[in-house]
Amino acid sequence: MKTFGKITVMAAVFTLMSAMPLVAQIVNGLSFSASSSFYAGNTKFPAGSYTITQSNVDNNILQVESTNDKYSGYFEALPTQSEQPHPKTEVTFHKYGGVDYLNRVWIQGQQYGLQAEQTKAEKKAAAAGAPVDHSVAGTKK
Repeated sequence: MKTFGKITVMAAVFTLMSAMPLVAQIVNGLSFSASSSFYAGNTKFPAGSYTITQSNVDNNILQVESTNDKYSGYFEALPTQSEQPHPKTEVTFHKYGGVDYLNRVWIQGQQYGLQAEQTKAEKKAAAAGAPVDHSVAGTKK
């Protein structure tokens, strides 16, 4: 019985340790510029320069804020993973028709990123057709 207990504890520790990297970290945030308006969560942002930071309370809540402090909003994101470390810091968008939705945030050198949860509006747009993906370069702060 002692062996079973040790195996159970070891399996639990291994499971926790293997899940830990799934939490992507945007330590001091990242900056990017969008050439057209976009949605992040349910908030529409005009073209401009922005910063994305993680909430201090929940790493899956991200804040988008314009560099001129005029626009700000929050959205939920889930950890995502690529097979290789990402070659550059970037923000990826899904475009449906003429509307951009913030989709993913990647940090250079990290295999893990954050993917925005789809809103009802984006799900409706996705039902009408496949998105066109495009990315803009970001800069770690």
